[in-house]
Amino acid sequence: MAELSNLAYVVFEVSDLARWESFARDIIGFQVAVPLAGEGLALRMDEYAYRILLQPGVQDDILVAGWEIPAEKELEAFVTKARSAGGMVVEDPVLARIRGVERLFTCSDPNGFVHEIFFGPTMLPISKPFVSKVLSGPGFITGSLGLGHILPVSKDVVVSLPFYQNILGLRISDYIRAELAPGMKVDATFFHSATGRHHSLATGQFPATKILNHVMVQYADMNDVGLAYDRVSRANIPLVLELGHHPNDKMFSFYVQTPSGFAMEVGSGGIVIDDENWKVVTYSQLSDWGHKRVIPRNY
Repeated sequence: MAELSNLAYVVFEVSDLARWESFARDIIGFQVAVPLAGEGLALRMDEYAYRILLQPGVQDDILVAGWEIPAEKELEAFVTKARSAGGMVVEDPVLARIRGVERLFTCSDPNGFVHEIFFGPTMLPISKPFVSKVLSGPGFITGSLGLGHILPVSKDVVVSLPFYQNILGLRISDYIRAELAPGMKVDATFFHSATGRHHSLATGQFPATKILNHVMVQYADMNDVGLAYDRVSRANIPLVLELGHHPNDKMFSFYVQTPSGFAMEVGSGGIVIDDENWKVVTYSQLSDWGHKRVIPRNY
């Protein structure tokens, strides 16, 4: 089927690689490695060579969202479909070699970053298993569901929503329309890809200083969420939202400020969508308990 399978990787441009290395390895539990090509750091979560690439620079924001498609014919069909919908999708063989994938196409997002659509990722041999310095459970939930999700901020939802739905072909999971404070409303749309993680991408239009509001990673063991929360507290790393629970994806999580200023949601328990039995609904609150804000909005 000619659609995106999952959000396989992201690329961030970061100004302080040393702080990111410590945050990623010692607080969140990634394995830090040398990238397949170029400068920076590769963050491992599983048997993939990387799930997050950190490139040195001043932007401190998202540069790339990498989407996997499982077969070359499906990739070609996706590109044809996206182009027929008006997407400017271009193949880049040089970048494919840098990323360590078989074939790769790029498409610019209306909110200021790039989507890379590919097949054939580099998988590391069993002799190089994923190893975390701090996780107590079996690790991260990835595999066919991808690395987690991202929430880029829309400059204009009238442009963004059709791009994600019609060009990228993502499926709407649900909506949250809530009043966070008097006169302060949020209207967020959540999208999932073919393998069904509740959302691989969500977006909304609200004041922000960065393209990326947050990236989410999911632990297999709920206890690792609590242990990570304690590590954040001991290290005096700023929290964005305290522990809480989302009504739509059922994620138990907290949000911590990364060294680049955007947030990382660290959670467990998210649901997987079965499209045959799924109903799109609208929720009236972001969280059904907890997630008390610590850092003011516009962080």
